[in-house]
Amino acid sequence: MSGALEKSLAVLEYLVDYPDGAQLVQIATDLNQLRSGCHRTLQELIRFGYVRQLPTRGDYALTTKMASMGMSFMSKSGVVDIAQPVINRLAQTTEELVRLAIVDGERLTLMAKAQGARSGLRYDPDMGIDLRLSCSAAGQAWLMTLPEDLAIEYVTRQGLGQPRHYGPAAPTSLRALLKLLDEHRERGYSVIEESYAPGMSSMAAPVQRKGGPATGVIVIAGPAMRLTAKRMQQFGPALLAATEELGITGDASPLLKSANAGTWGNAPAKPKQSPRRGS
Repeated sequence: MSGALEKSLAVLEYLVDYPDGAQLVQIATDLNQLRSGCHRTLQELIRFGYVRQLPTRGDYALTTKMASMGMSFMSKSGVVDIAQPVINRLAQTTEELVRLAIVDGERLTLMAKAQGARSGLRYDPDMGIDLRLSCSAAGQAWLMTLPEDLAIEYVTRQGLGQPRHYGPAAPTSLRALLKLLDEHRERGYSVIEESYAPGMSSMAAPVQRKGGPATGVIVIAGPAMRLTAKRMQQFGPALLAATEELGITGDASPLLKSANAGTWGNAPAKPKQSPRRGS
């Protein structure tokens, strides 16, 4: 990747977290770029319509161009049209938040949601984010479908989600994570309590055809005091039915049939069968 392109992408990704704008000195400092070079990058991004300079303080912020491109891509992929009825029904059944995450290379990204909670506390994290594989229900549900060595490779590259940044029950070692994955495989879906966020529970199952790779994950999430272990066990059959339905219809969407194709530009290694621990 060229230096100019790398710096431009770094600036765009940085500004995603600052919808109200950020000052030049802040951007340059946080990205470890020279202020003069960072200013040139920002001016180029302004020229191409990706960044604007706010008139009051002179801060830099993203325009809607990237968002518009993303929404256009999503609408043409067909994933929402196919998945939304499925997750809507599951949300109505569980009366909790249901989300769809798409497998893309080594990433798992939230793409669609349906809110089933009619009252009380509602859990609704940001859409479009890449999930932490080690401590999210979706991440663990995907990892349990992978050969053990590949799962370890992906988690090691991304890093373990530490309890101080996520939930108090987040696994702090690969050994603890692998033990959880074994338990998830036995039931067919993942179950976590206060692992991704304090006070929150979630469960997830992979979307995949028999013998094929997982292309996505459906997640049910809610407050731990309401989404208890008992309720999650009750929701298991409905969750698995939803993933099975989406696994059958998903071929109509390029996103749901091309998982692991490395559309972020990092085509992953082909999965290898590895011996299970203790064998």
